[in-house]
Amino acid sequence: MSGLNRPARLNRTVLGFLGSALLAAGGFTVATHFGKLTLVASESALAPGTVAPPTWVWYVVAAGAIILGLLLLRWLAAQLTRKPKTHTWRFETDPGRGRTELAAGTAVAPFLAEVETYPGVRSAHATLAGTHDNPALALVLGTEQDGDPTAIRVRLETHGLPRLRQALDLDTLPVTIEFRFTTKAGARAR
Repeated sequence: MSGLNRPARLNRTVLGFLGSALLAAGGFTVATHFGKLTLVASESALAPGTVAPPTWVWYVVAAGAIILGLLLLRWLAAQLTRKPKTHTWRFETDPGRGRTELAAGTAVAPFLAEVETYPGVRSAHATLAGTHDNPALALVLGTEQDGDPTAIRVRLETHGLPRLRQALDLDTLPVTIEFRFTTKAGARAR
């Protein structure tokens, strides 16, 4: 594996920060209420004064809340995306003599092992989705900073994917490829 999944790392960082801030605010509030912290008197008002702020402050607060709400909804929607659904493929040429079943993960394992040996590729993950009649392959490649995506794609199209289609007895196999660049550089000769 590439060792880096930036969206997941960012999600964990943001969640950790928000969780820590909420815990600290809650702990401060509870400790102040019960008199354990004397920075603020427990009977004091939350905000000093009773004068309402200017009207523009309410508009800024409302706009900020709307923008924050939309960003959080977008973030939530990103968390709900899933990998394509995989199936167990069944090859039945003569049902009376039995059937052959092939798990999608097992079908792509040799292909992934081969792709990981390509120059510039650090890791490869794939999901073979759909059925034998309507297959789709989602491929995620972790590449080195100096890896050449064009060369990797050409090698996939001329060598790896034709072999996979032949092994799965498919005429066509729609493929989506996602390149994720690692922050680590590849091995260098000195």
